[in-house]
Amino acid sequence: MNRIIKAVERARHERHLATPRQRQLVPAEITYTQTRTVPHYPGWLRQHRIITHDSKATHIDAYKVLRTRVSQRMRQNHWTTLAITSPGPNEGKTLTAINLSISLAMEPDLTVLLVDADFRRPSIHTYLGLEVELGLTNHLLENTPFEQILIHPAIRHMVIAPAGAPVTESSELLASPRMQQLVRELKTRYASRLIIFDLPPLLSSDDTLVFAPYVDAVLLVIEEGKTTQDEFASTISLLQTANQNLLGTVLNKAAETNLHYGYYPIAS
Repeated sequence: MNRIIKAVERARHERHLATPRQRQLVPAEITYTQTRTVPHYPGWLRQHRIITHDSKATHIDAYKVLRTRVSQRMRQNHWTTLAITSPGPNEGKTLTAINLSISLAMEPDLTVLLVDADFRRPSIHTYLGLEVELGLTNHLLENTPFEQILIHPAIRHMVIAPAGAPVTESSELLASPRMQQLVRELKTRYASRLIIFDLPPLLSSDDTLVFAPYVDAVLLVIEEGKTTQDEFASTISLLQTANQNLLGTVLNKAAETNLHYGYYPIAS
């Protein structure tokens, strides 16, 4: 716990030392006019282990550390797009993607777009308690304007792009020219925005491998006591074969800190 607290204090100190030029990049308060705003319910979020601005859950400090590490690496490399995946299913990648996005959106100089790109098993809307009629698959298959699928979950500086109804041709959609074009447009639309993609487990299909070249970096989520050494090694090998920038790993349910999450970076 002391290690987590010290890391949070160091991050706060570094933000205080930001240059005047860095501080003037803080975006003005955003008013969502075209994007549909749907209020969230704190009780529902807490029930599903989602952090909130007033959250007192112990693992919020671990997410602050993760947020600072991710934000620093992304800024240093001028990266704006991050994919989050795991070796296998049910290892906490979607929950990590949501909580990291919320934590990043708490930063005064960032906005976050969280994209559900797990087309086989979309679940971001379920975690957040949102009813979804349209999603990214509607944009890719039916030319639904992208702005019409976006949802502002009443979380400051954060917007969700839900996946929509599950589809079987997921890898084809992720590799499509229309998806490539969308990612390029999102990268250039807002200078202060980080775009986080929740992708399927890497060892379950080829979805993540075909999409990985479109993003700047990948964050890998593994679960202590569940992810095997062979699964972890195979996942790392696949990412290296794809020449993908691996930002680091998140150890879900890490026992050593008595928190649900820890950050364990892989050397650059």
